[in-house]
Amino acid sequence: MPTWKPRNTIRARSLRHAVTPAEWALWAYLSRSQLGAKFSRQMPLGPFFADFLCRELSLVIELDGFSHDVAPERDVARNAWMAEHSYTVLRIANADVHANIEGVVTMIRAEVERLRASR
Repeated sequence: MPTWKPRNTIRARSLRHAVTPAEWALWAYLSRSQLGAKFSRQMPLGPFFADFLCRELSLVIELDGFSHDVAPERDVARNAWMAEHSYTVLRIANADVHANIEGVVTMIRAEVERLRASR
């Protein structure tokens, strides 16, 4: 019988309340399945929290800002865990969200369509 591990929903909830401007801008496009897939924000995923997660397609979108610049080794561990558990990760710089939101949204939509077609 598999063991059940509780998710850290308290931490996830606090992360959802501490939204960065880039997360807020991108969420305006990801919410309500506007790109053809349902995304959730700040979801516990193993020992990590995904900025945005589409469970159906095992797609994680990570926005990289200052905290990722300070400790890049954490991203290496996160990426390894995600790959080991068959998640596709799109890493997007906060600056790209602010400078070219349409391009970011187009890239995410293309990845959603690619993953859906490969199923």
